[in-house]
Amino acid sequence: MRNLDLGTLRSLVAVADAGGVTRAAGFLHLTQSAVSMQLKRLEELLDVQLLDRSGRGIAFTASGDQLLGYARRMVALNDEAVLRLTAQEYAGTLRLGVPHDIVYPAIPQVLKQFNAVFPAIRILLESSHTNTLKEMFAKGECDVILTTETSVGNGGVTLAERPLHWIGAPGGAAWRQRPVSIAYGRMCTFRPLVVAALDAANIPWQMIMESDNDSAIHATVSADLAVHTAIEGTEPQQMERIDHGGALPELPVQLINLYRTEGKNSVPLQELVTLLSAKMAKR
Repeated sequence: MRNLDLGTLRSLVAVADAGGVTRAAGFLHLTQSAVSMQLKRLEELLDVQLLDRSGRGIAFTASGDQLLGYARRMVALNDEAVLRLTAQEYAGTLRLGVPHDIVYPAIPQVLKQFNAVFPAIRILLESSHTNTLKEMFAKGECDVILTTETSVGNGGVTLAERPLHWIGAPGGAAWRQRPVSIAYGRMCTFRPLVVAALDAANIPWQMIMESDNDSAIHATVSADLAVHTAIEGTEPQQMERIDHGGALPELPVQLINLYRTEGKNSVPLQELVTLLSAKMAKR
């Protein structure tokens, strides 16, 4: 009987969640060659091909998809057993900062998973703008932050690259009007990108709602009085992506980055980082 190595299975899961060997290696704190070698040994052990390497990206074969399901369950069961037997010694507080526009749907799921394993650890969730969160992180007021940026700063790790889309009221027509009406918070990091894109496309615009209250902005947009933007997968329920057919300019891809404190390297913190990395890497 051949035995599967959990470390190798963890690498397989990481490659699937991260969408590639290079990013998976970063999450696992291994080299790219080490992860590739683990996958190769797994294929040799089972005598099957798990990855289709004929294209530019990573694609799983039918056997790879089948093993991935088992790998997720085995790794999860292993982690649950280890953490259940050791988590009782952990208590305290972790401070997590997340931009308000990417809190849903991922963050509640992460918090629920984390609490199931570390019930004595309290997570203080700070939801604000990227610039504010980076200032808090620099002052030591957050242990981990996520950001939405067009590049990654020193010490950061990019978890995902996602398009920034125009959004508006379902079936709305505000995007057709000229000048186009937009609604943004004063500190929203998307705001200068949107203004620059509209100016570059010579599309006249007017700011009809400028508020730090997300509810006020969402109400204005869902009433078809203005348009807004959202990272793909985070669109509010009362709005939809605008199929503008080129009538509005394309917007720069956004990076979801993670920054973690260097002076606090605990098991709960690492687990929180792992959960955030896996959840944000998924599309």
